[in-house]
Amino acid sequence: MDKELLEPLRNRIDEIDSEILSLVNERAETALAVGKLKEEYSDPDETVSYYRPEREAQILRKLEQDNNGPLAFTNVMPIFKEIISACLNIEKRISVAYLGPEGTFTEAAVSKHFGGAVEKNSSSSIEEVFEEVQSSRSHYGVVPVENSTEGMVNQTLDCLLERELNICGEIELPIHQNFMRSQKAIDAILEIRAHEQSLAQCRNWLERNYPGVPKVSVASNAEAARQASEDFAIAAIAGQVSAVRYGLEIIHSRIEDKSDNRTRFLVLGKERILPSGDDKTSALVSVNNEPGALLKVLEPFQNHGISLTRIETRPERKGNWSYVFFIDFDGHVSEQRVEKVLQEVGEIALGVRFLGSYPKASLQE
Repeated sequence: MDKELLEPLRNRIDEIDSEILSLVNERAETALAVGKLKEEYSDPDETVSYYRPEREAQILRKLEQDNNGPLAFTNVMPIFKEIISACLNIEKRISVAYLGPEGTFTEAAVSKHFGGAVEKNSSSSIEEVFEEVQSSRSHYGVVPVENSTEGMVNQTLDCLLERELNICGEIELPIHQNFMRSQKAIDAILEIRAHEQSLAQCRNWLERNYPGVPKVSVASNAEAARQASEDFAIAAIAGQVSAVRYGLEIIHSRIEDKSDNRTRFLVLGKERILPSGDDKTSALVSVNNEPGALLKVLEPFQNHGISLTRIETRPERKGNWSYVFFIDFDGHVSEQRVEKVLQEVGEIALGVRFLGSYPKASLQE
């Protein structure tokens, strides 16, 4: 290779790296200036919001439009996610509670959405995540709400019924399950442990490859990995992060029965989110258990041309034979048509509770 041709290119890379470093720090200084303005001009009785998911969504959409390659935006976006996270961190240290322990898919969702600069607080249950946010011990919380294979996470739905928190964002994460055990294990596998949803997502694979071996449900896949690291007779199903964290060997990778398996997570907080331009709204609608109740609730959405993305039913926990619909639909509550729909549904139903409007999750995230 001709060094005379290579050296100028290497020198140019060094120059570009210096320019990037200078611009990143200039961005951080500008972010600090924005934070100071927020504090200076905000109402003394209001909590200053530093995390602005609608603003971040707008930034990423513009970058995607402006990207001319050769790097694909799927490669570019994580870089900017970390830059945004680092700049937010010097404005305000943000804490996020999540369904733990360390190594869960929920922790991976936190890292994907908030970047690596936030403080992550592991919680032992979905209820505890809600409590962390409601008590202000954590600024935000992240919980699973829906899996493309196994459906809704009922614990999350029940907590949304009982707790007064807003949905501030959503995250979609591809879920790849791995079969792992201790690197020191040499004897037969006597038990397979995982979260109940993961066991269900891998049901066919497990029956083909480990018929007759007991399958035991535990609180999380990360907990299954931790147990497998201590008991060599146990194998675990978990994500790659758990294998690294607990020193396990992945024997079989991507064992989920459906290759397009994804889980949707919700970001919980106390504030309402401004429109980003491509948003989703969630609401709870209570109705009596009577013929045509759902049809009456859905009619205003059709009349105003609003697309529904999810409907889930849960019985009211008050024992009065009424039901609650969890409804997700396109649009932001600031839009006149969305406001009108919620008003009309409220006139039909026993009650309507707005849960939040927030940017739609990008499939590229």
